[in-house]
Amino acid sequence: MTLEDSLLTEARNPRSERLDALSALEIASLMNAEDAGVARAVERVLPEIAQAIEWAADALRQGGRIIYAGAGTSGRLGVLDASECPPTFGIDPAMVVGLIAGGQRALTQAVEGAEDDPGAGAQALRDLGVNARDFVLGIASSGRTPYVLGAAREAKSQGARTAGLTCQRPSLLGAEVDLEIAALVGPEILAGSTRLKAGTATKMVLNMISTGAMVRIGKTLGNRMIDLRPLNEKLRIRSRRIVREIAGVDEATAARILAECAGELKRALVVALAGVSAEQAGALLVRAGGQVRAALEQALES
Repeated sequence: MTLEDSLLTEARNPRSERLDALSALEIASLMNAEDAGVARAVERVLPEIAQAIEWAADALRQGGRIIYAGAGTSGRLGVLDASECPPTFGIDPAMVVGLIAGGQRALTQAVEGAEDDPGAGAQALRDLGVNARDFVLGIASSGRTPYVLGAAREAKSQGARTAGLTCQRPSLLGAEVDLEIAALVGPEILAGSTRLKAGTATKMVLNMISTGAMVRIGKTLGNRMIDLRPLNEKLRIRSRRIVREIAGVDEATAARILAECAGELKRALVVALAGVSAEQAGALLVRAGGQVRAALEQALES
């Protein structure tokens, strides 16, 4: 038996043996039934995901980065998650970085052989200046992608905390990293097509890690995003609505406070809720490490 034969992600799914003979509705129904098990597979690795959230938040608190490294679908999902963080949470794009084997071109087309070069993965990390403050997550459904293995080894050699997100156990990636997250979704309905259940599980886990880390470092208040950048009218409307709803003020007051705070939603919330000036709100947030709830508690104590 070869290594390929032992991979869960390459196994044949007995429930889809007659896939080509199914109607469109039967195909959709089968895929839906298979997808129902993805959340359960992710549920089984929640403790590991929680650890990854804490490590990711720690990295950001100390000025480090969350760095994803993957190839193919795994790489694209990492780049997607990284690219969504700045507009959602108002962070510098350098705080969450997505690396994909083959570079930018690989986002839209296959770059043959790119994933087979561990040296390229290591070099990508060196080019970023990976260091002990960073958290590096290698993403490889099969758990054996050479590019990802090279990236993980380089990150670990520089003292960064490392984790591996895979749909295989045991795996080569799991043996290379500090923390293995193995969401065992089982064989795909289309053998080896890990853009399906494995891709769905990957997206779910990345959502949890990046969102959880941002919550832990104070990018939300309750369940609202409060560090967004109001770069367009939709986000400006959302900012005013959040101030109205949380502080209980009218539209005109919300707009005035946001203008006084140069559109900074977190500062505006402290102004509205604590009754302080925009300047005082900024100082409170600095002392509270950017956490609105802690800044409000400080205002009440003073």
